[in-house]
Amino acid sequence: MLNKITNLPMIAYLAISGFFHELKDDERGLSGVVVTVLLILIAVIAVFLVWGWLSGWLQGLFTQIEEAVDL
Repeated sequence: MLNKITNLPMIAYLAISGFFHELKDDERGLSGVVVTVLLILIAVIAVFLVWGWLSGWLQGLFTQIEEAVDL
């Protein structure tokens, strides 16, 4: 068990380096990688936009609640 745990970083390094080596030697182009990066970027931007909208909406809602409680 301990042997497997101590070999884990080496196994992870070999797996990642093998992935990037195969990606570098892929002759089909980088269109799949570009599409993946763009999709991740769009998802992150969407999360920030939704979070900005929700935080403004929630702040207004809490302000209304505080005003109602102060009456």
